[in-house]
Amino acid sequence: MRRLTLFIVSDSIGETADLVAKAAASQFRQGLETVSMKRFSHVEDESQLNEIVYLAKKQEAIIVYTLVKSDMRFRLKEECKNKGIKCIDLMGPIVDLISAELDEHPIEEPGLVRKLDEDYYKKIEAIEFAVKYDDGRDPRGILKADIVLVGVSRTSKTPLSQYLAHKRYKVANVPLVPEVDPPEELFMIEPEKCFGLVISPEKLNFIRKERLIALGLKDDANYAQLDRIKTEIEHFKKVVEKIGCNVIDVTNRAVEETANVILSEISSRNG
Repeated sequence: MRRLTLFIVSDSIGETADLVAKAAASQFRQGLETVSMKRFSHVEDESQLNEIVYLAKKQEAIIVYTLVKSDMRFRLKEECKNKGIKCIDLMGPIVDLISAELDEHPIEEPGLVRKLDEDYYKKIEAIEFAVKYDDGRDPRGILKADIVLVGVSRTSKTPLSQYLAHKRYKVANVPLVPEVDPPEELFMIEPEKCFGLVISPEKLNFIRKERLIALGLKDDANYAQLDRIKTEIEHFKKVVEKIGCNVIDVTNRAVEETANVILSEISSRNG
C-alpha cells in the first residue's frame, strides 16, 4: 500500500490547511490511514521555507500551504518548482480574487481569522454572563464580573448590562430594595468595578407608572408611589456609600450614553 505524506505549511497555526487536507484525504478509501500529515506552523522567513522544501524532497511529500504574505507564497512556489516538489496554494487564489473584486490590497497579517474568532467568542461569553447574572439572580457572579451595576428597579440595569456585554465586558447587575439586604459580595469587590445608577424620583415615578400600564395594571400601586421611590433611593445612597463606588445619574441619559461614561472611566484607569 502506497503511503503519502503531506506537509502543512502556514504562517499561523495551520488549522485551515490541516482541515482541508484531512477533508480531501477522507474521500479516499483508507485515505486518513495512508496519508500522513506534518504541520509546520508560524513559518515567517525564507530560510524556513527552504528547509521545508528540502525535507519534502527527501520524503517525497506534497506541500499544502496557507500563507497570507504574497512574497512568501511566491518564494515557496518558486522553490518547489525548482526542486520538483508538488505544492498546493490554498490561500493565494482566494485572496487574489477578493482583492481584485474589492479593488483593495490585503492586509497580509497572519492569524487575523483566529483573532476575529476569539473576539466573537469573548462577546458571546460576555452576553451569556450578563443573562446568567441579571437582576441579582446569583450573587456569585458579582465576584466574577468585570463590571457590577447596582440601582433601584427601572434604572436600565439590564439593557446597560447587555450593551456592555456586546463590548465584551462581563457584567452583573443587582437591584437594591430596602426590604432586602444587599448581597455581601457587593462589599467584597473593588469599588472601581461597581457603578451605581441613580435617577430623579419624578422621572422614575413616570417610568414606573408607564410600566404598570403596559402590564395592564393600575398606575397607583405602591411600586410607583413617589414616597416609595424616595425611600428606595435613600436606601440606594446608603448602600453605594458603603461600597464606595461611582454613581451615575441616568435621569436624562440613553443607555449608550451611560455605557460611554462607564467605558471612559475604565479607560482612564487603565491609562
